[in-house]
Amino acid sequence: MLSLTSALLALQGLGLVAAAPYVHNTVPELSTRDAPRYNASLPNITIFATGGTIAGSAADITQTTGYQAGALGVDILIKAVPELWNVSNVRGVQVANLDSGMITPSILVNLSSQIQAELDSPYCQGVVVTHGTDTLEESAFFLDLTVRSDKPVVVTGAMRPATALSADGPINLLSAVTVAAAPAARGRGALVVLNDRIASAWYVTKTNANAPDTFKSYEMGYLGVLIDIKPIFYFPPAWPVGKRQFNITAATVLPQVDVLYGYQALNPGLASAAVASGAKGLVMAGMGAGGWTEAGRAVLKQLAASNGTHIVDSRRTMDGYVEPDSSNTYYYAGGFLNPQKTRILLQLGIYANYNATGFKSLFEFDS
Repeated sequence: MLSLTSALLALQGLGLVAAAPYVHNTVPELSTRDAPRYNASLPNITIFATGGTIAGSAADITQTTGYQAGALGVDILIKAVPELWNVSNVRGVQVANLDSGMITPSILVNLSSQIQAELDSPYCQGVVVTHGTDTLEESAFFLDLTVRSDKPVVVTGAMRPATALSADGPINLLSAVTVAAAPAARGRGALVVLNDRIASAWYVTKTNANAPDTFKSYEMGYLGVLIDIKPIFYFPPAWPVGKRQFNITAATVLPQVDVLYGYQALNPGLASAAVASGAKGLVMAGMGAGGWTEAGRAVLKQLAASNGTHIVDSRRTMDGYVEPDSSNTYYYAGGFLNPQKTRILLQLGIYANYNATGFKSLFEFDS
């Protein structure tokens, strides 16, 4: 069992020096040179690090807020968890070292490209992505839509920085690598693993700003659990209904899509301002099951007609279903997807040049 104390001592012994971020543009095949403790009987797992709280550092071990996210490099994270070598041959790739709120589409495209290249190699059996939790679900959803492989893609993070007395990053990292190395994890799409829970990237969301058990999928449930760092899946591999995948190998940038929040007496002009600033699509985080004001709807209808703006209804509530409205032909219903995931799907649909029929099948599919 992983000792958090030993992890902290390892971090302190390394001086907790912030690692300089760098971009790794090529992913070489894993070899014994990459892993001094290489064991040919274990699977090869590559850890792609992007920063976040799991790589965070604070001045005091009791500090769980106000820390610096993305302060530690992936090599430090790996060295702090020597138990990783009991389950896999691990190798780290530093893609970025940022607060997850600073993740951009270009970083996601680069990350997806590197993961795809790694999984296409016969020398790699799975990958793990370390990520800040604030936007972890968005990146995991993006990878679920763009990485084409049956090999596991597991995204993990932490709610407390690496320097905290109660740091959850080390055990989450060990859990994620263990899941990525498990044959039973294959064919399930991208997974999110934190707090001993295994969830589908398609539906899971962050539900609490501070608590370690924040990632949940209330309606759809978890896919499995970890007991003594051993994954137990509840169901055989399956994909969410309506899931599509996109080829972004030629992408350099993605279309701008903005999310607008619904509230009483909302400002209809915000939609026009978003389009004027470059938005090709809008996601409406509507009231209830996608409600919007009459004045706001009039502006949206005009934007769709005059600018060709793609519009999808979602909801500001934690869960729920936004159903299609056959009387409106200028926007689509987001179904069970929350606004932030609807944004990613709409962004990829616009990039893929979907027409009206394509968007309808993308968002308003029949189960």
